Amino acid sequence: MKVKITSDSTCDLSAELLARYDISIVPLTVSMGESEGKDGVDVTPDKIYEFVDSSGVLPKTSAPNVNDYMTEFSKWAAQGYSIVHFCIGNGFSSSYTNACLAAEEFRDVYVVDSENLSTGQGLLVLMGADMARDGRTAGEIREACAKAVSKVEASFVIDRLDYLYKGGRCSALAAFGGNVLRLKPCIEVLNGKMTPGRKYRGQIERAMRQYAEDRIHGRTDIDAHRVFVTHTKCSPEAVEAVKDIIRREIPEVEEILETTAGATITSHCGPNTLGVLFMRV
Repeated sequence: MKVKITSDSTCDLSAELLARYDISIVPLTVSMGESEGKDGVDVTPDKIYEFVDSSGVLPKTSAPNVNDYMTEFSKWAAQGYSIVHFCIGNGFSSSYTNACLAAEEFRDVYVVDSENLSTGQGLLVLMGADMARDGRTAGEIREACAKAVSKVEASFVIDRLDYLYKGGRCSALAAFGGNVLRLKPCIEVLNGKMTPGRKYRGQIERAMRQYAEDRIHGRTDIDAHRVFVTHTKCSPEAVEAVKDIIRREIPEVEEILETTAGATITSHCGPNTLGVLFMRV
């Protein structure tokens, strides 16, 4: 049976990658005051920045409901596909629960809890797409990708603590101290949760370079097949500097994929956030 790979919009894969791997997306909902829209459909990161700057509050994001997933799964099941769907981590959203409830209504729908977000999730989505192209069954893909969840290494360095503060992800004191001292925290995804890592000081461009060095220097356990550089409204020069570090530190890297975070992820981290994401061997 043919296998269709689908994912929540939080995988932050570019339109080019979605087209290349024939991946279909189920968008999360983003609410900004009285208006509401779908992540990547009619709500973009630029709209998020405009709303936060004008209102001083963050948008609210919500998971696709069971009917949203059933609609997506029905479309592909009717065409004779088995389906493997990848969700943002269950610790961040009710997406996984809703997708599993919808999947119970179908014979060949398999749901993967990525235990991650952004291209930490996206790495698993592309792994599933590679396996589908190789002719693996949906059950085999789900099993292999679920085992690979623990191999994903996802982290980001963040410029503006006010987004984390407004979203309830750091205390007022930490936000105040970080802004006064010009600290740029690294946030790591570990065991399905966001945890604080090293803090960097000074200009964000310098922090990004130091963060990239810290994540990959001297490592022998990085899967060089593909490495993501995912960011929110960072300067091209800063992104290219990080890519240069990756090329220098991992000369055998096959593919460095640059993507920009979608509206859901942007809502929680703000502009000038950058992550280097990869899988361990």
